[in-house]
Amino acid sequence: MSTTYTPEFEKATYAKVMWRVIPFLFLCYIVAYLDRVNVGFAKLQMSSDLNFSDTIYGAGAGIFFIGYFFFEVPSNVILSKVGAKIWIARIMIVWGLISAGMMFTNSEMTFYVMRFLLGVAEAGFFPGIILYLTYWFPRSRRAKMTASFMTAIAVSGIIGGPVSGWILSAMAGVADLKGWQWLFLLEGLPSVVVGIMVLFYLDDNPSKSKWLTGDEKGLLLTRLEQDEQVKRAQGEQSHSFADAFKNGRVWIFCAIYFGIVMGTYGISFWLPQIIKETITKDPFHIGLISAIPWAAAAIAMVVNGHHSDATGERRWHVAGACIIGAVAFAVSAMPGVGGWAGIAALTVATAAVMSAVSCFWSLPTGILSGTAAAAGIAWINSVGNLAGYVSPMVVGKIRDATHSMTLALTVLSVSVLIAALLVIYVTSIKPKEVAGRPAAQTS
Repeated sequence: MSTTYTPEFEKATYAKVMWRVIPFLFLCYIVAYLDRVNVGFAKLQMSSDLNFSDTIYGAGAGIFFIGYFFFEVPSNVILSKVGAKIWIARIMIVWGLISAGMMFTNSEMTFYVMRFLLGVAEAGFFPGIILYLTYWFPRSRRAKMTASFMTAIAVSGIIGGPVSGWILSAMAGVADLKGWQWLFLLEGLPSVVVGIMVLFYLDDNPSKSKWLTGDEKGLLLTRLEQDEQVKRAQGEQSHSFADAFKNGRVWIFCAIYFGIVMGTYGISFWLPQIIKETITKDPFHIGLISAIPWAAAAIAMVVNGHHSDATGERRWHVAGACIIGAVAFAVSAMPGVGGWAGIAALTVATAAVMSAVSCFWSLPTGILSGTAAAAGIAWINSVGNLAGYVSPMVVGKIRDATHSMTLALTVLSVSVLIAALLVIYVTSIKPKEVAGRPAAQTS
């Protein structure tokens, strides 16, 4: 059946799908990530206004991921049952309202409660999108699509930094509200608007789309079915809910993602503070400078994802990026490396760890299908994102104890290096050695 589709037709069809799906998901993830990490900018004013220590801030920033952890898997399984359109819209509208409600934070307890609820509300969004991409793209094209989608993280840093800095500077005192209160309000409401747009724009899968021709639908469904046939032939396919938790590689992927996320959220939650302490205290200038590492990351993610798909190689596109990131974190932690030199090192670290994230998801989605994909992707993301709790909390405690980022940056370096070693390990052994079943080697 695949022989009836010419290369030109296939290229045009996937280009059509890409331009229809990816830019909108990109927009969704920009507002999602901005709402998740804008607390890093709010800290510049909120901590002094509410008398929060670095430990309190780190715990509150990270407690988001506790709520995220408990509701991630059920949320993604529900999405696989009711459809992406309704469930993603629900997620975005609710989290947007809670994010805006962060403006009412007035104590340590309300800070913790609101951040926890934000995590509960957003649970399932990212793994839901990763799962959604498997409904449209075969794994030979998935790394590039995932990288394109995930550059939204970098773009949210490029856009969000200057915008957040401007809000803190320009809106402070307007209507008797603090700058950080306006920050939460003005950056939370767009998620509600985009969530409503999801109901009218997204299609659950190719068979339900009205903008594809019959031949285009046939091509997409054929390529996806061929993917499933390859998995079955290689013995790689895990399909049921239980398979996701029985597969030993899934647990190793959890550990890998944990190590990578330690690095990403170490940057996301603490970069504004590092800039404030080493370069400038002006909020708007902090926002502009913070955009630099994310701009580099946006370019690196796309290049790495595209090259990974072009070559079919996964292992070193993830592990190699992690190694570079670990070295860059270590350099930034060296005594005497601060100011613009420190930002240069952190720019390399940001670009490297985000490049690793962009290609990472091509590994687990290559062995999971059906309900196992919904549960497995969510479980890996849930466990991995517990680092989003551990990372800011550990950094906060280290800063309170040492009044320095040196040891904290060293911890991030070690975490990312361990992730690199685990990638090399899990992609160099046969799956039967960790999962109890024969399968082809993952590369």
